[in-house]
Amino acid sequence: MSTKVLSVGGSIVAPEFPDVDFVTRFVAMTKTYLAAHRGDRLILVVGGGGPARIYQKAFRDVAGVAPDGDTDAADWIGIMATRLNAQFVKACFGDLCKEAVVTDPTAAKDFTGSVLVAAGWKPGFSTDNDAVLLAEKFSADTVVNLSNIEKVYTDDPRKNPDAKPLDTISWQDFRKMVGDEWMPGKNCPFDPIASKKAAELGLTVICAGGKNIENTKAILEGKDYIGTTIR
Repeated sequence: MSTKVLSVGGSIVAPEFPDVDFVTRFVAMTKTYLAAHRGDRLILVVGGGGPARIYQKAFRDVAGVAPDGDTDAADWIGIMATRLNAQFVKACFGDLCKEAVVTDPTAAKDFTGSVLVAAGWKPGFSTDNDAVLLAEKFSADTVVNLSNIEKVYTDDPRKNPDAKPLDTISWQDFRKMVGDEWMPGKNCPFDPIASKKAAELGLTVICAGGKNIENTKAILEGKDYIGTTIR
């Protein structure tokens, strides 16, 4: 029996509204995978996506708060968005997910179903960090980070046309790229706090495009995949 952790970006679950087509195909793929790999379990940690960013921006506009100001309030808004998205995903798995959505990864107990769904925890921590903590708790050696980017680049390709995609990168080099501080709504391949913890634990993180369902299946099955491996 193996337990695999997937950090499923809110940007692919709910880029603005829930992406019904994606979630339908993702749930079908994971059900097929679990049926073919009896005893395996999946932990899905769901991000806040569009709803988080929309409400965080609204809060800052109404309160007149700078993008880097009152981060606790903005974080709580984002956390609530992750919990809504996670509850939606949990419901879509029906009886395969028997436990309530996990909102504190340090208090998560063993689960009886094939799927466990988790959401945001508390200010200062993203769902990437929750995924790392759950990987530690359930002895998983890899976290699959599914987002709207296929690979990690040497720089932001939207700003730097010379940025190059990476197949592999060390934790040392990756952490130089993302820095050490977390900010609500920050857009980076894997958040800095989670990266520090993952490096300390010796975890492998695979960053891949979550919309490519077949690619995610290949990752789960240990086959060749498109993405960036951080170790």
